[in-house]
Amino acid sequence: MMSEESNRFMLEAIRLASENVRKGLGGPFGAVIVKEGKIIATGVNSVTKDNDPTAHAEINAIRAACRALSSYQLDGCDIYASCEPCPMCLGAIYWARPSRLYFAATKQDAASIHFDDQFIYNEVALPHVSRSLPTQQMMRDEAMESFRLWESSEVKKQY
Repeated sequence: MMSEESNRFMLEAIRLASENVRKGLGGPFGAVIVKEGKIIATGVNSVTKDNDPTAHAEINAIRAACRALSSYQLDGCDIYASCEPCPMCLGAIYWARPSRLYFAATKQDAASIHFDDQFIYNEVALPHVSRSLPTQQMMRDEAMESFRLWESSEVKKQY
């Protein structure tokens, strides 16, 4: 059972999603990031408004929260998303390392209104040579130089 406070944060993510649609600004997705019981950032889907395929609600909220915290990680934060995150957002959420993720609608609910990410889940599971997007590895040896530099760097910041 969720707390009254958690319900309030999720309702805010849902409200943002609905408002985004009503205003014609983007898809029906909203996200709220909370730290120590306070909303520190919000985001809505702005893919079509910004002409940016990465401008999903969760990504926009993560960017705003990281700026607010002056950090590239969301330690001690909870993310409330109006819908189960897509593969891109889920990856970003894991990289941001919040404490918890809560979501309302499911990926099946999103698919029912033509936001279907199942093809991405299917593609990721395939070897790169079998994917529908032609993908070819090249110049690995040359690319390894930056990895060697990183490995020996004394100024790197692990994340």
